[in-house]
Amino acid sequence: MKYNEKSSFIGLVPLLIFVVLYLGTGTFLQLQKVPMAFYQLPSPIAIFIGIIFAFLLFKGSIKEKFDTFLEGCGHQDITTMCIIYLLAGAFAGVTKTMGGVDSTVNLALSYIPVHFLAPSIFIVAAFISTATGTSVGSIVSIAPIAIGLAEKSGVSMSLVLAAVMGGAMFGDNLSIISDTTIAATRTQGVEMKDKFRVNLSIALPAAILTIILLLIFGEPETVTNIDILNYNLLKILPYITVLVMAISGLNVFIVLTSGIIISGLIGIISRDFSFLSLSKEVYNGFLGMNEIFLLSLLSGGLAALTSKAGGIQWLIEHIQKLIIGKKTAKLGIGLLVSVTDIAVANNTVAIIINGSIAKNITKKYNIDPKESAAILDIFSCIFQGLLPYGAQMLILLNFAHEKVSPFDLIPLLWYQIFLFIFTIIFIRIKN
Repeated sequence: MKYNEKSSFIGLVPLLIFVVLYLGTGTFLQLQKVPMAFYQLPSPIAIFIGIIFAFLLFKGSIKEKFDTFLEGCGHQDITTMCIIYLLAGAFAGVTKTMGGVDSTVNLALSYIPVHFLAPSIFIVAAFISTATGTSVGSIVSIAPIAIGLAEKSGVSMSLVLAAVMGGAMFGDNLSIISDTTIAATRTQGVEMKDKFRVNLSIALPAAILTIILLLIFGEPETVTNIDILNYNLLKILPYITVLVMAISGLNVFIVLTSGIIISGLIGIISRDFSFLSLSKEVYNGFLGMNEIFLLSLLSGGLAALTSKAGGIQWLIEHIQKLIIGKKTAKLGIGLLVSVTDIAVANNTVAIIINGSIAKNITKKYNIDPKESAAILDIFSCIFQGLLPYGAQMLILLNFAHEKVSPFDLIPLLWYQIFLFIFTIIFIRIKN
């Protein structure tokens, strides 16, 4: 995704059309008490309308604009996410059909007190994402189990999903092998360990407060009598394998493919399905991810068009005008990466786009580069974990099969909210 030096508000208009159309329609229908309001207008259609406006409004030939669009669709981050979606859908579908989800949920409910479920899910998601450096990988591993736990225990589904999201973004922000950490430290010229220390001093209090709230509000909405639950340890093996492989640092494609193969073999041995029905389950898993696949693909294209038309540069220039001192410079760095992430829905790309600009601001206002690296990473992860059209939110809600809307989830994303508050406090009190 190329960054353009020219500046134009027109470059933002198609993106604004998509956001207003998608969020506006969902909000209006929500106020009208329409069930699953945010799912009434398919998100790929909303962004497709934005793309049409981009082709109508932006300068250049149709070929030039189409080439830019395809370049954005084919960006490595976009295609990587799309393949992960397909594999995640297949893994979730096969393990559920062969009884892996039920066995894992029953095992957890047999040993973990119900009111500890939500904080436990947050901690596990945080551990996995910190160890693997990927929030999406953590969500893919934990979300199906978390949803099953919520359904059987009576704990709020929205609260459980918020715990998954919060834990996943904790690790995405802190992990030294996360793309965002690598991008932030390289662009600011600091060591990962130095950025980690600054980052941890802000993120840890936010995580502790989140866990406390999850303990307080994690009681079941209705008291559910849980009798003796049956589980098969063999059917839990795919999840254990995926977690161990992910924590070991193996490529996510290898991890998910291995999970599909192991789940399929166990299902065939247990006679839950034949080879032919297994192939159908894998394909159905692919199909279950079609909306998020299309939205991610199209959003990559729209983001590239927006950037080339000068929309991102327009945002950057206007935010830089607000900087008048050291503290506003730090806030400006956070605002730059935040609005860019809202525009491109990719926190790593948002950091890369603003990295050199943040470094210049850091030098001009004598800011510690460790702090600027932490601020870049933190703000990008806060907003990436809040965006209704971000990859993390899309895949999480896709696993819930339209049982939870973004409006249900966002108010419960306490970790992101606390992280924002503690970052602002850090900026205010730090000389």
